[in-house]
Amino acid sequence: MRLLALDTSTEACSAALMLGDEMRVRFEITERSHAELILPMIDALLAEAGVALGSLDGLAFGRGPGGFTGLRIAAGVAQGLAFGAGLPVAPVSSLAAVAEQVGAAEGEHILVCNDARMGELYWAVFVRRGAAGSGAHRDPIIVPVGGEHVSPPQRVADGIDGLHHAAGNGIDRHQGLRARLEAAGIIVHDDLYPRADAVARLGSTELAAGRGVDAALALPVYVRDDVARPSAAGVTIVS
Repeated sequence: MRLLALDTSTEACSAALMLGDEMRVRFEITERSHAELILPMIDALLAEAGVALGSLDGLAFGRGPGGFTGLRIAAGVAQGLAFGAGLPVAPVSSLAAVAEQVGAAEGEHILVCNDARMGELYWAVFVRRGAAGSGAHRDPIIVPVGGEHVSPPQRVADGIDGLHHAAGNGIDRHQGLRARLEAAGIIVHDDLYPRADAVARLGSTELAAGRGVDAALALPVYVRDDVARPSAAGVTIVS
């Protein structure tokens, strides 16, 4: 599989080029420079590999949930590149892209919590259905358990048992969440962001299965649709 992937859903901005067994990655932490960074990252990856965009099998992008501006940037870039090159696109959950990096054993459940601002978290639970492995062909069978949610930290994983791992940039941004997870025996993995190489591994599975979409359907998933609404005590779910 030969594909280009990108993610700008958090403060991490990244692009990756998968060429069979080889994975090339650009990754940078930034607060507001995603729009200025992502296209030069992509251009550099293609130029270094001597690869034309049209020779790839497809694109993948982190479709969210995440920051509204970042999601629009990723979707817009993916749409534009895919349309121009006539390539299919694999929209990939940015939460799943974090879970994919956790070295969980087969059957273990992973909670991912990313910052949603406004005192809330985007979160979802995943289970690994394949061996962890290593390298560009690490088995990326990450299966969602339920939908994607946005809620205050005290409602995260409320009533959900059997969690083994937790990761995401939101865990240490809300006082008491890490302590609650660790008290429940959950292993917390630090410093994991959605990364384009994880998006590439997940996206390659989608494209190989024929689940790529046309450029016009490469849309972001916000989960929280109203950025201006006040924080609420409930939980919003997208399945």
